[in-house]
Amino acid sequence: MSLKYSKPTTSSRRFYVKAVDDEITVKKGGEKSLLMPYTGVPGRSGGRVSTRHKERGAKKMLRMVDFKREKLEVPARVATIEYDPGRSANIALVVYKDGEKRYIIAPQGLKVDSFVQNGPTAPATVGNFLPLLNIPLGTLIHNIELVPGKGGIMVRGAGTSAILMSADNGMVNIKLPSGEVRQVNGKCSATIGTVGNADHKNRTLGKAGRSRHLGIRPTVRGVAQHPNSHPHGGGEGRSGIGMPGPKTPWGKPALGKKTRVRKQTSRFIIKDRRID
Repeated sequence: MSLKYSKPTTSSRRFYVKAVDDEITVKKGGEKSLLMPYTGVPGRSGGRVSTRHKERGAKKMLRMVDFKREKLEVPARVATIEYDPGRSANIALVVYKDGEKRYIIAPQGLKVDSFVQNGPTAPATVGNFLPLLNIPLGTLIHNIELVPGKGGIMVRGAGTSAILMSADNGMVNIKLPSGEVRQVNGKCSATIGTVGNADHKNRTLGKAGRSRHLGIRPTVRGVAQHPNSHPHGGGEGRSGIGMPGPKTPWGKPALGKKTRVRKQTSRFIIKDRRID
């Protein structure tokens, strides 16, 4: 993993910084049986904009990644480490002993021709997927389940990892990358190791065109807009927001207001991420 700085031959190359992952063995294409065409329109619901600043971007094929890892007690060989246009992390193509192929998130340190395994009897080594109660305390984990058997939904971004802190009465405490300490059912499973491609956060796109290729539309500051378009808009010259506290484009408080919806699961949060 390294960063590649380009020579400023043009304005768009001046600030371009590319994250080069030497572990990738396949940069284009992929396993055809695990590819799916992307036909949706991001940020739209019924043709109307539901999430701003999103667009189609460059054409790409989605990779069907196995987050459940329900094929238990069958060793799988890592065939390739590949780029995935649908996520910041890289993915690994694993081939099980019976010949079935699946994609998994590639953790840091996973090499081609190494073996991974799923299930409670799997050793606690990088890439293996096993129940939280079977993982030693202090281990770095990712792809964590919240409901047993439903598949990992937490800690899947590039370079992220959580720490297994303690276990008691069938529950385990996990410290997430945000600093939050959360209680999770010990029957839930997780993958050992840290997600690879850690230098993804250090890249610089260098020009607006690369953002558009990724499906990111321009974002305009509220104070630069018309007063009919945003509560912060209007005024003479470079004026401030002109109100007690920032607002969203729809007039709701933007900072400090609690937005948590699933209050019935708040009892599982041992330590809030905003408390040092």
